[in-house]
Amino acid sequence: MLIKSVRGFTPKYGDDCFIAENATLIGDVIMGTQCSVWFQAVVRGDVNSILVGDRVNIQDGAVIHGTFKRSATKIGNDVSIGHNAIVHGCTIEDQVLIGMGSIIMDDCVIGSNSIIAAGSVLPKNTIVPPGTVYAGVPAKKIKDVDPELQKGEIERISTNYITYSSWFKEE
Repeated sequence: MLIKSVRGFTPKYGDDCFIAENATLIGDVIMGTQCSVWFQAVVRGDVNSILVGDRVNIQDGAVIHGTFKRSATKIGNDVSIGHNAIVHGCTIEDQVLIGMGSIIMDDCVIGSNSIIAAGSVLPKNTIVPPGTVYAGVPAKKIKDVDPELQKGEIERISTNYITYSSWFKEE
């Protein structure tokens, strides 16, 4: 893993985290417990702060960043950020699934218990109400998250990644 200080900030992460050998954490990054940052993911807090809650998985190739002097990034608890997603200067509340290859731009707010479908693009300032599914380019609401989707996708993926990361901690 590459953990790099910049502008007087050194990344910090809580107990029981897995950071892959080629993942990168830079600068003003504070991450909670039981998080995982997977292969080739970059969490780059060089230009603004990145605050990550507990039990967050940042999957392979994802990029987390912000905008200098304008847009910090805040990620809640029990969030899954899919492979190759870009999360940039936005707020993601608790229990959210960001699908593979999605792009979340500056000043977006993703409400709790929501899903952003794979490949979706959320332009600057998009507000996703809690409990909704957004998809497309640009992303629009396609439906509400029902209890089956909540349990079958959001909770399942978040929980599975805690299990997956435990396999690497045993090595």
